[in-house]
Amino acid sequence: MWQKIEKLLEERHMSVYKLAKLTGIPSNTLYNYKIRNSVMPFINACKIADALNVKLDDLR
Repeated sequence: MWQKIEKLLEERHMSVYKLAKLTGIPSNTLYNYKIRNSVMPFINACKIADALNVKLDDLR
């Protein structure tokens, strides 16, 4: 899932830090999703989809 998020961030010229501010998810948590490929809770996936203005299915 993180690969798609990263692609969307790149397309929008948005940093992980900005995504953290928009979602209220700590940037350390977002980096853990990226580095450790850890499982993302549903609520965080929803917040990220909203911040990126995409459907939740687009992140899968």
